[in-house]
Amino acid sequence: MSFKTYHAFSVTEARKEEKEELPGTVADNAPVVPISAQLKYNIDVVCEYIVKKIPIPERNFISPPNMIVIRSFDVNKPGFEVDEIRGGAAGGSIVRGVLKVNQYIEVRPGIVVKDESGNIKCTPIYSRIVSLYAEQNELQFAVPGGLIGVGTTMDPTVVRADRLVGQVLVEVGSLPEVFVELEVNFFLLRRLLGVRTKGSEKQGKVSKLAKGEILMLNIGSMSTGAKVIAVRNDLAKLQLTSPVCTSRGEKIALSRRVEKHWRLIGWGTIQAGTTHDVPPSPI
Repeated sequence: MSFKTYHAFSVTEARKEEKEELPGTVADNAPVVPISAQLKYNIDVVCEYIVKKIPIPERNFISPPNMIVIRSFDVNKPGFEVDEIRGGAAGGSIVRGVLKVNQYIEVRPGIVVKDESGNIKCTPIYSRIVSLYAEQNELQFAVPGGLIGVGTTMDPTVVRADRLVGQVLVEVGSLPEVFVELEVNFFLLRRLLGVRTKGSEKQGKVSKLAKGEILMLNIGSMSTGAKVIAVRNDLAKLQLTSPVCTSRGEKIALSRRVEKHWRLIGWGTIQAGTTHDVPPSPI
């Protein structure tokens, strides 16, 4: 079978599966574009659809700034003199609000430790913005959209090697909540994604959530474990293995361990939760 024949066969089979799976879902009647990133087929078409069909989200410049940290690092090189040492840097996307140079910020949950009794204690990290960058462009302020690099006065040891990934950078005094338990309204997929099947065998169905099982949650850029402590219809109460700074209405992804791998099984929306007491700001 030639490559072109095989490629046409694969597209035909994929379209057949789409007709069976998509009706009745949110993707019903949505445009489907076959692509191959390795062979660079139709990547330009996907980009065109994104630009022309997906509306630009509304940007909120008024609310207190809130940035999801997706990486953090120490910008200092070995051998730097004491006077040359700079504070740690964080990179991420601003969800809402505007960050400005010389603005005082805090990172939540911050430093998380357990005491002798096993109780969790969160201490936010307080700092000041000394620089803002978008790629190689130095900024005086940064707005939602795109990736932003934030230079701070934080101890480089605290931020090195992506130690702040999953945390939230906010303005001092905006008081975002830190949760240790979540109540979510969830929706499960019909079938498992990314699991190998033999021949024409269909993907396995996603079973219902069970009390006591362990899931992995993705909230913003944070990945954390969660224990299901109660389930009722499409509502679940989850106990987190580590505290998370988030807000009600935020979307989360649910994954279950299948054949030694975490597989996406559904998504949900945070409805409520149990918050953790955070020490008041010293600034």
